Amino acid sequence: MMFYSTLMMGSIMAISSISWLTVWIGLEMNLLSIMPLMKDKMKNTSEAMIKYFMVQAMASTLLLFSVLIFHLIKEINLSYSTYFLLNSALFMKMGAAPFHFWYPEILSGISWENNFIMLTWQKIAPMILIINTSFSIMFISMFIIFSAMLGSLQGFNQICLRKIMAYSSINHIGWMLSTLLTSHTIWMFYFLIYSLINMNIVIILQKLNIFYLNQINSLFSFNLKLKFIYMLNFLSLSGLPPFLGFVPKWLVINHLIINNFYALSMILIIFTLLAMYMYFRITFSTFSLFYKQAIFTSFYKISYFVYFLNFLTLLGGMIHILSTNFL
Repeated sequence: MMFYSTLMMGSIMAISSISWLTVWIGLEMNLLSIMPLMKDKMKNTSEAMIKYFMVQAMASTLLLFSVLIFHLIKEINLSYSTYFLLNSALFMKMGAAPFHFWYPEILSGISWENNFIMLTWQKIAPMILIINTSFSIMFISMFIIFSAMLGSLQGFNQICLRKIMAYSSINHIGWMLSTLLTSHTIWMFYFLIYSLINMNIVIILQKLNIFYLNQINSLFSFNLKLKFIYMLNFLSLSGLPPFLGFVPKWLVINHLIINNFYALSMILIIFTLLAMYMYFRITFSTFSLFYKQAIFTSFYKISYFVYFLNFLTLLGGMIHILSTNFL
């Protein structure tokens, strides 16, 4: 409980501080709190802890170095190049491509509970700090394209579910960074929906102790209807309409086009389509059932509760469409 509270305090301190030194202290508090939380009975946790510590220490050194340059040299031309250094340190802290080399490796060595913290909470502080710093649109666009591209392409041949979630997260980082070019409110909306869908997925995988793709086949084997509904969460995470995960992507594309970022929105859409293959691989075994197993042949057996859950899965997109048209 103590480490969870200091983890949250560290991030909040980094977000709300007015000097870069206290930002650094907040980020270090956050790092030192998550290290003991990573320690588990699983065999790879010690290795993941050391890797995480080394990467974060390197990013913190870069951050401190760029802050020192800010204070020592006041020339405008040089300050833009130090912003590059500062932003690069923050990108490394959150695992944005091309500084993503450590992210899937560490996530594949820790428990689902810590995975959820890494996928969601650990992104908040670096993201908000990037919002509050100056950045070149060209520079941030490069990270958006790399994150969208590598997040989708590198997830193709993975069988470890934790690595798939890590590459999925890198792809979503690309989308979240693109919201910083237009509207910060959409970033918050995107992040909340992404966290909610992730929580839906991670809770079940943690409870049933599932880590690899071949274990998915035995998931909810006692209740095929429940399995079918659970798998819709992966389609929602991929941003497939009419599920809830499509709504923030729709808003991002809308705002990018309004602000004339046509090429960027096109690149994001293309690589998200490629990333969908990654999610369909997980769900394919569920959606292609044998005829005797098929859910659709036994409609009369399905309870109203299942219909209601299906309706809820689709509700997110519908509510948004109605609210934008009539409110």
